[in-house]
Amino acid sequence: MVYINENFTKLQGSYLFAEVSKRVKEYQQKNPSKKIIRLGIGDVTEPLPPSVIKGLEKAVYEMGEKETFQGYPPYEGYDFLRNIVAKVDFESRGVQISPEEIFISTGAKEDTANIQELFSINSRLAIPDPVYPVYVDSNVMAGRAGDFKDGRYDRVVYLPCTIDNNFSPALPGEKVDLIYLCFPNNPTGKALRREELKKWVDYARENGAIILFDAAYEAYIREEDIPHSIFEIEGAREVAIEFRSLSKTAGFTGTRCSYTIIPKSLVAFDKRGNKYGLNSLWLRRQSTKFNGVAYIIQKGAYQVFTEAGRREIKKIIDYYLENAKIIGNGIKSIGLSYSGGINSPYVWVKIPEGLTSWQFFDELLEKYQVVGTPGAGFGKCGEGYFRLTGFGKREDILEAVERLSKFKV
Repeated sequence: MVYINENFTKLQGSYLFAEVSKRVKEYQQKNPSKKIIRLGIGDVTEPLPPSVIKGLEKAVYEMGEKETFQGYPPYEGYDFLRNIVAKVDFESRGVQISPEEIFISTGAKEDTANIQELFSINSRLAIPDPVYPVYVDSNVMAGRAGDFKDGRYDRVVYLPCTIDNNFSPALPGEKVDLIYLCFPNNPTGKALRREELKKWVDYARENGAIILFDAAYEAYIREEDIPHSIFEIEGAREVAIEFRSLSKTAGFTGTRCSYTIIPKSLVAFDKRGNKYGLNSLWLRRQSTKFNGVAYIIQKGAYQVFTEAGRREIKKIIDYYLENAKIIGNGIKSIGLSYSGGINSPYVWVKIPEGLTSWQFFDELLEKYQVVGTPGAGFGKCGEGYFRLTGFGKREDILEAVERLSKFKV
């Protein structure tokens, strides 16, 4: 008899965005003539920048010539990409990250899920609420989260992000080992200022914890005194792993390229007190379970960090941020409050009293054919909220706001 991994039975329902897609599909089948505007899943709509396309095209031709053909890529990524990432993303900000500390991958979602494999099953987790679901679900699958009781897993320390604390969680009230942070935050759109992020680094240093920092939306930061990287904070190299992605930065949701930064100075211990470098452990993990990112993709990704590529990408990001601003103004005009939309493409809407977030989802879909994401799908503290995304075509954003203007609070 073959037995399943019973931890999978502890997962709650289907994956959030799969459930959203299911409900939209069912509605569309019943109402084929209705135009649905999707502002739910954070998928980009603008095409890849011209510089990236040129890089991809050149790489395709190189793969057709004996002299330039490439086989299996390096597990950790090609040096040409790691070098320019180190220079543009970190050295330019006065942060010393070496190319050997950068691992090229296919997505921050995969890496934030897989990184937990490096740590003991007994590691105590601290996870914000609301939160991007993969942080919780990947630990549930591994057996680290415990049992689901009263809307939460009993071995996870939850960090509430509410209007009362301006969606900036307080430090854990008990000792934890691993801390997941995502800023600018998905879903609330909150970004942490330097002094706010420093308190987390200080906590981790004082308590021997490691911060798993998701910086997938750092390119959307526009305000001063908001770090683009946790490694801008003194001491972070001792306690942090950072995840970055080109999906929302440069439109790579369908092209797939990201990178994870693990300083060589970052260590963890076995039960006997022996010290291990997490950089080398992650390389060992990747070389066993991952065959690298395609040469063609990495050549396209290289262009993201060139001067021309950066100019092109800034225009795209400005476009999405303007979309978020339009959504926010529309939400405000109908009498609802929201956060986000400034250093983030997400607008976190406080829904009217008397409705659950899934009821609000159904109402917007059925009455206005506008799709968002119910806050409850991001955690217990997400109930009462609703996420809308600026990743859309401008004409659709404007039409969605016009439809929602008929909503009565």
